[in-house]
Amino acid sequence: MEARRVASVMHVRCPDGLPEDVYRQVLEQLAELSPVVQALPPSAALVELKGALRYHGVDARRLGEVLRVRTISRLGVDVRVGIGPFITVAATASGQITEPGGVLAVDPGQVTDWLGPLPVEALYGIGPRQAQALRNFGVHCVGLLAAVPPATVQRVLGGRAGRQAADRARGVDPRPVAPRVLPASASVSRTFPRHTLDGAAVRAALLDLVVTLAHQLRGRGQAARGLTLTLRFAGGTTWEKTRRLPDASAHDHDLRTSAYRLIDAAGLQRGRLTGITLKGEDLIAADQVAEQISFDQAREARLVAEEVSDRIRAKFGPGAIRPATTLLRVS
Repeated sequence: MEARRVASVMHVRCPDGLPEDVYRQVLEQLAELSPVVQALPPSAALVELKGALRYHGVDARRLGEVLRVRTISRLGVDVRVGIGPFITVAATASGQITEPGGVLAVDPGQVTDWLGPLPVEALYGIGPRQAQALRNFGVHCVGLLAAVPPATVQRVLGGRAGRQAADRARGVDPRPVAPRVLPASASVSRTFPRHTLDGAAVRAALLDLVVTLAHQLRGRGQAARGLTLTLRFAGGTTWEKTRRLPDASAHDHDLRTSAYRLIDAAGLQRGRLTGITLKGEDLIAADQVAEQISFDQAREARLVAEEVSDRIRAKFGPGAIRPATTLLRVS
């Protein structure tokens, strides 16, 4: 059974201090490779690639390289990607990559030889206090930890922690990658370089946020049942209002219609705006949305164009298509 295992678990480390919205975009890039993604906030994630390897017809190392290219080209973010047959091996591998990024894959047959020379604190799951306790006992590397009888490790680290450390030093980690439920909201923001009174500029920024949010929701396989618009003004004051959508949606036109009604409700006249945020609220899985049969040819044409746009963005990046200025007056 062990000989048939493949390196199919990917552990991804993002740069420390990554903004939450960018971290969520990294998770979306992972979801394009495999549907089995476990977020590890604030800056890491696990991916199970078994099905993806068959679907894409390449090995896990290649998918790790594809991920790096996409996060760098689309988000300007480099990542460290560790790959192995178990979570512990993959996460330990990603920790051995020097910043800013890279890919390190450990095949099942290499696990023991690769883990052995590493310092004991490098083993994923071993904290500083545990590492110091093991060093005090004379265990300085993972190979020695694997050679110590499990009962002895339990006496040094405690029952459960000792069992886990002894198993993981041997490359044994039965934990599966557990998909984490996507967040219940998603938001996108824009900050104006100068205080703006220009209504056309505000509408242009709002339309860009609508398209970005809608594309993000479709990529996640989600739909919003409400929208919240937040306006930030010079002096630090804010205005915020939430509006329920008639039907849950992730389509540009539906979100745009509600977003324009929200900004009309703000009654902007001479307010100097410094920023704007649009948030999709009360998200649900897209497959829970009942698609009504429509005889509206204009809407059907928009949906077809939307699908084409999504494919173009998936291939060339999220900035490949931007809203046309001729749409700014649509309400």
